[in-house]
Amino acid sequence: MVVDDVITTGGQVYRSVTQMQGLGLAVEHAICVVDCFGGGHENLEHIGCTLRPLFTLDELERLAKEE
Repeated sequence: MVVDDVITTGGQVYRSVTQMQGLGLAVEHAICVVDCFGGGHENLEHIGCTLRPLFTLDELERLAKEE
């Protein structure tokens, strides 16, 4: 499992996961605090890794408007 703060395209997580996979490790999940919907989900799925965000950018924007 890989943990990151904010994911947009997922580039850094993608690189980290592929490096770990290259070492023979099974990395099937990534967790992030915020998913900004920049294609990260799709990019990580391409290498067999599922992204699980705690929040999406849309959720945080909606909560900010409620305040």
